[in-house]
Amino acid sequence: MVEKIPSKILFVDDEKNILKSFARLLADTELEVITAASGEEALPFFKDHIISVIVSDNMMPGMKGVDLLTRVKEISPDTVRILLTGYADLTTAVDAINMGEVYRFLIKPWDNEKLLATLREAKQRFDLVQSLKKSDEDTLLSLAQTIELKDAYTRGHCDNVARYALAIADTLELPATVKEHIKHGSWLHDCGKIGVPESILNKKGPLTEEEFTIIKKHPQWGADVARQARLPEAEINIILYHHEKYGGNGYPTGIAGEEIPLEARIVAVADIFDALTTKRSYRDEMSFQKASEILIAMKNRHLDPFLVDTFLQNISADDIKKHSG
Repeated sequence: MVEKIPSKILFVDDEKNILKSFARLLADTELEVITAASGEEALPFFKDHIISVIVSDNMMPGMKGVDLLTRVKEISPDTVRILLTGYADLTTAVDAINMGEVYRFLIKPWDNEKLLATLREAKQRFDLVQSLKKSDEDTLLSLAQTIELKDAYTRGHCDNVARYALAIADTLELPATVKEHIKHGSWLHDCGKIGVPESILNKKGPLTEEEFTIIKKHPQWGADVARQARLPEAEINIILYHHEKYGGNGYPTGIAGEEIPLEARIVAVADIFDALTTKRSYRDEMSFQKASEILIAMKNRHLDPFLVDTFLQNISADDIKKHSG
C-alpha cells in the first residue's frame, strides 16, 4: 500500500491573517502544518523537517514565491510545490507550471474544500513517490492494489493486465529483464488515477467532456510520479503511453504505430481485453468471443494488429476464468 510518510505541509505568506486561516482550516485534519512569513524564513525548515507539500504566496517582499519554489525544487525535489497567486500574476503562475517549477496553483481567494482536496492529493503524490522508490515487487503490487481500491470495478485489474501482457511477451520470447519491466509497468499503468476523483472513476453512465479531460491526464500524472521515483524507462513508457492508439489520435501525445514503445503496445492489448471481460460501473462483462471480436475490430485503428493476433492465438475463455478468479 502507499506508505503514509510522516511529514508536514508548509504555508508561506507575508500576511499573518492568511497563515492563521490556513492553520485553522487544517487544525482538525490529518495534515500537519507549519508556517513561514517569507521565503527566507521558509528555507531553513527543510533542514529539520520532511516537507511533503509547500504552498507559497507569489507576491511577497524579498524572495517571490516562484523563486522560492525554484529553490525548493533544488534542495527537496520530491516536495510538491503549489503557488498561491492573485489574478494579477496569473501569467507568472502558468509559466511556472510550464517550466516544471510548480505542480498546481491556487487563486486568491481560495475555496476551502478545493484547497483541502488539492493538499490531500499533493500529500498522496508525495507518499506515492516515496513508496515507488523502494521498487521491490511486494511494494509495487501493493501500491497498484491500493490504487485499484479507488474504483471497486477494477479490483484485480492490474494483476490480470500483467498476466495477459506477459503471455504476449512470452510468445515473443522477450528477454527476462523486459518481461520484468512489463510486469511492473502493468501493475502500475493506472497509478496516475490516484489524482482522479472517485466520483469520476465510479460514475455510472457516460462522462462529461470535462470529466473525460480529467481522466485523460492520468497517464501523464502517473509518468511524472514514476519519473520522479526514477523507475526504469520501460515502466514509465507503459504508464505514459498505454492509451495511445496504433492509428494515432490517442492520449496524451497522439503518437502512432511503432512510435509507441513495444511494451506500451503490449499492455494496451492486455488492458483493453481485461476491461472488456470484467464488469464495470457502466456495463456488464463481455464473453470471450465478444471481447475477441472487438479486439479484432480495433486492429490497426487502435491496437497493434500483430500483437492482437499473437494474444488471441495464445488465450482462451478458460484463461479469463483463471485470471478473474
